[in-house]
Amino acid sequence: MKQKLVLAYSGGLDTSYCVKSLSQHSYEVHAVSVNTGGFDAKEITALEKKALSLGAHSYKSIEAVETFYQDIVKYLVFGNVLKNSTYPLSVSAERVTQAVAIVNYAKEINATAIAHGSTGAGNDQVRFDLIFQTLAPEIEIITPIRDQKLSREDEIEYLKKHGVDWSWEKAQYSINKGLWGTSVGGSETLKSQKPLPETAYPSPCTKTKPETLCLRFENGELIGVDSKNYSPVEAIQELQERAAAFAIGRDIHVGDTIIGIKGRVGFEAAAALVIIKAHHLLEKHTLSKWQLHHKDSIGTYYGMMLHEGQYLDPVMRDFEQLLQSSQRTVTGSVYVTLHPYRFSLDGIESEYDLMDNSFGTYGEANEAWSADEAKGFIKLSANAGKIYQHVNK
Repeated sequence: MKQKLVLAYSGGLDTSYCVKSLSQHSYEVHAVSVNTGGFDAKEITALEKKALSLGAHSYKSIEAVETFYQDIVKYLVFGNVLKNSTYPLSVSAERVTQAVAIVNYAKEINATAIAHGSTGAGNDQVRFDLIFQTLAPEIEIITPIRDQKLSREDEIEYLKKHGVDWSWEKAQYSINKGLWGTSVGGSETLKSQKPLPETAYPSPCTKTKPETLCLRFENGELIGVDSKNYSPVEAIQELQERAAAFAIGRDIHVGDTIIGIKGRVGFEAAAALVIIKAHHLLEKHTLSKWQLHHKDSIGTYYGMMLHEGQYLDPVMRDFEQLLQSSQRTVTGSVYVTLHPYRFSLDGIESEYDLMDNSFGTYGEANEAWSADEAKGFIKLSANAGKIYQHVNK
């Protein structure tokens, strides 16, 4: 009797090799893909057909877009998370949702092993293994590509020997799409000097006339675009479609991988970048100085822990509670103008706008204190500096 194994399956060369090689041995392979916004119905049907033809005992697609939003994306918005002030964690954030769904499915069908197609050189091996080991330490983790140190040529040769003579020509650019953005990798990102060409990005610029949108937030979540109401996931998808037509949200992220080497990857994340910047502007108007100050550090820590695969650490639930609490007054409209390759934040309207008050107008006039009170405050504020300068000459 074969050992029951769940394989994290994407349909690419690595996971195709895993299906064929593992099913040829002592494993009953159950291929699973987790949709966090990267597949449509047609693509899922093609994945199933491909997996079964390779020898998988079964194929399952788990729909997880809403789960991905509720568990992770909304906290990335609340924390205004941009890794190295650039990258909205478009793809790396998905891996947590995918890994949790896979391990839960493995438990559901009483699998004794889980496999994935990660190599030994990237971040995903860490993210998958950490989740699997933490949630199901009793389940064996199998990683053929990493353990056997296989090259693309090795995998293709093996598949040909076993009757799988498909075209495995490597695409010039690798594209990984999800709800929160799309990563783009190519020969240019393997080194430090060159940008990605226009043709590498999947969303070309098709609009040139600026458009102004009204983004409506409620307790920190995007719930409307212009006059139409949406669920947060639908609002992200609607904004992505409209902003991507301007080729907004392109950049190259340079960062430190979990295993200690530098990495460089291109991405386009029109909706993610517009939402984060619009949300941050609304917060500037509706949160206190110290809320904004401490949220910056909490958002940075949250993004780093998520990137490093530490999603299950209990401190992440603590961060989420603080971030959720901070959104009580982050309600209102943000006006954004879309231009080719960029966007501008025009202003906000909110009943919680702290600029709308009777105490004073910045740089203009005050109603709640006198000139002498202002001078006294400034004199006391200068005391610490005056004492330091006096003592240290």
